[in-house]
Amino acid sequence: MELIENLKKKLDGANRRIVFTEGPDPRILEATARIVAEGLMTPILIGNVDEVKSAAQKGGFDIGDTEIIDPATYPEMDSMVEKMVELRRGKMTAEQCRDALAKGNYFGTMLVKLGKADCLLGGATYSTADTVRPALQLIKTKPGNSIVSSCFILVREKDGKEETIAMGDCAINISPNEDQLVEIAQETAKCARTFGLDPKVAFLSFSTHGSAKDDSVTKMQNAVAKAKEAMPDTPVDGEMQFDAAVSPTVGQLKFPGSPVAGYANTFIFPDVNAGNIGYKIAQRLGGFDAYGPILLGLNAQINDLSRGCNADEVYTMAIITAAL
Repeated sequence: MELIENLKKKLDGANRRIVFTEGPDPRILEATARIVAEGLMTPILIGNVDEVKSAAQKGGFDIGDTEIIDPATYPEMDSMVEKMVELRRGKMTAEQCRDALAKGNYFGTMLVKLGKADCLLGGATYSTADTVRPALQLIKTKPGNSIVSSCFILVREKDGKEETIAMGDCAINISPNEDQLVEIAQETAKCARTFGLDPKVAFLSFSTHGSAKDDSVTKMQNAVAKAKEAMPDTPVDGEMQFDAAVSPTVGQLKFPGSPVAGYANTFIFPDVNAGNIGYKIAQRLGGFDAYGPILLGLNAQINDLSRGCNADEVYTMAIITAAL
């Protein structure tokens, strides 16, 4: 796939270090073996050393001399606990921090925080909340960002070419307000550019250009006005229905003169219900491959896997995580 091949080129010579929080998982090990064979990045596996090596041998995965770190025997645990207590600022005791760091999600996140790794990929066995929570508590949001959001990059072959679109927020913020929607749009557009898209941002609704009245419509209208101000160099418009966003005929009929209607490639949903349903419809019925959720707005790249992922998805998400 062209998109992934372009990201691989970005990794050439970058020597990015990526933490996998679930080292013994066969899907992680299969992806790690492939990453090592291709020399794409430097994996760090979290887990009991003997257990990880045994699982790799059992699965026939050659992980070479990949670093495996067991939180139970980590020699710098005391200083890590001390740093986490400082980060949590009275919200967690040293004992609570030590208990949390016994788990791969917190331990791996602290490796990134301490600069011992560049990025992290987890969630093969953890929930999204268990991947995002340590990131929020320890990595925290970038200056100027008030929330962590997410987007999915969706890719399919169409007429012999790759078609790529971006959708946000589909996983994190249940009911974002106007200002949060603007932030989601800004971060999703940035992410879209990383994947080679020239973002044309549509704020989606069941209404197009005032065709219906509702508080949710007003929210999207106000968010559009604020987004246009915040993103003057990016085409942004709305509120609009999905057909108006993607069909030039429908778009110009329902929203004449809009620079986005009919040509959108970056979609901002009013809430996580719509976003989650929307990307899964595109994936299951539209024939798109869905990559994500890609977490946006953090000080370091932390990404989440679906617990139903396979080794190919781990491999691809590792490339995306390391390349962002």
